[in-house]
Amino acid sequence: MNSFDTAGPAGQPADAPSAGTPRFDTADLQARDSASFLHPFTDTKALAARGARVVVRGEGIYVWDSEGHRMLDAMAGLWCVAVGYGQHTLAEAAYAQMQQLPFYNSFFKTTVVPAIDLASRLVRLAPSGFSKVFFANSGSEGNDTVIRMVRRYWDLQGQPQRSVIISRINGYHGSTMGGASLSGMDYMHAQGGLPIPDIVHIGQPYWFGSDRSESPDAFGLRAARWLEEKILEVGPERVGAFIAEPVQGAGGVIIPPATYWPEIQRIVDKYGILLVSDEVICGFGRLGHWFGCEYFGTRPDLITFAKAVTSGYIPLGGVLVGDRVASALVDQGGDFNHGYTYSGHPVACAVALANLDIIEGQDLPRHVREDVGPYLKQHFEALIDHPLVGHAETCGLVAGLALVADAATGRAFDPALEVGMLCRDFCFNNGLVMRAVGDRMIISPPLVITRGQIDELIALIRHCLDLTLSEVTSRGWR
Repeated sequence: MNSFDTAGPAGQPADAPSAGTPRFDTADLQARDSASFLHPFTDTKALAARGARVVVRGEGIYVWDSEGHRMLDAMAGLWCVAVGYGQHTLAEAAYAQMQQLPFYNSFFKTTVVPAIDLASRLVRLAPSGFSKVFFANSGSEGNDTVIRMVRRYWDLQGQPQRSVIISRINGYHGSTMGGASLSGMDYMHAQGGLPIPDIVHIGQPYWFGSDRSESPDAFGLRAARWLEEKILEVGPERVGAFIAEPVQGAGGVIIPPATYWPEIQRIVDKYGILLVSDEVICGFGRLGHWFGCEYFGTRPDLITFAKAVTSGYIPLGGVLVGDRVASALVDQGGDFNHGYTYSGHPVACAVALANLDIIEGQDLPRHVREDVGPYLKQHFEALIDHPLVGHAETCGLVAGLALVADAATGRAFDPALEVGMLCRDFCFNNGLVMRAVGDRMIISPPLVITRGQIDELIALIRHCLDLTLSEVTSRGWR
């Protein structure tokens, strides 16, 4: 129980709690948070001065904070709460497994039933040609596994020099040493001497962020061919793999032009390098298919997954391993000297199985592909009529729009003004969780969202854009 029994209007306190219902002392929670909790990707000093928002409850697509304010969570937590909050069957699955076997490891020729069941289930759901699963605890660990697995594969082919992995500027693949190296974020690389050796990057397929002197299709081909240019620069005999998200998530929901991925597939096939599809965000129905590579028609050798595999209810990640790599590891490889204490954790796997029951039972990929995805596209892309919006696009249930100083010309704001953060604050203060990546505003709502809730979402976005427009106009920024 907590202090919220009924939902008030978005952004407004819920009805008064029942007698005896616990209340929250927000000031005390914020003080203790600042005293002891180092938050990820956070300026700790600045947060302490402001105080963190304390989220205490979730139900469906909504969360409530300790002050009783309801917010429509258009980011599904952190891209992950696919089936929404309050799915009791997931908690029951965790409890039942904890009662039976809370933990055992997968080392020393040992296994556990939930890991067997989940691996079998994932192989069935995966695109054809995938026969093995390696479990980790997060997408970051999954991508560290990818680095090890790619390099081990080429060792077994007698080509250990093929250790270079190509990634993309502004792509995101985690924040461990390996994951942050694969990620193309300069601000991450600046801390810790990254990237590690033999990780290189090419440009991102962001047409609106280019000079827009050519059509999206022409730009998509040119952006894909940056991969071939980098392969030739490094040396084809040294390149082991190319890794990318089908749609870049944390980079700002960058949806590539239709010409991009077919050309990427042609290039990796030409040079025989491995293709890694990072599906930590795009997997399990987000784009209207079980995996994002199916939406774009690519044939990856490895697929990284996490987040929606458990809807974020408990940590779990891993790598789906295609037959090309799996056969080498199994038939030639001997020991693969890599793994984690919690690889195939029985409770995490049990929750994942219950979560997949919901996704399959409700056919959420089809729900996204045929119903709410097209509906969101229709209404979200109509925001282009707003004076602050220079570009708006969706793919399944991810969407992003660009805030601009002049919508007619696409002229950007000075990045130092942080207009995106200003808009984000208006969103939070008016009952909407919407993320800012620079001056791109992005969403990734739970897959269980309805058309009526999309109407509510769009109305909230438009209201917050209006508030932002009024503020930047009053400050003389446009």
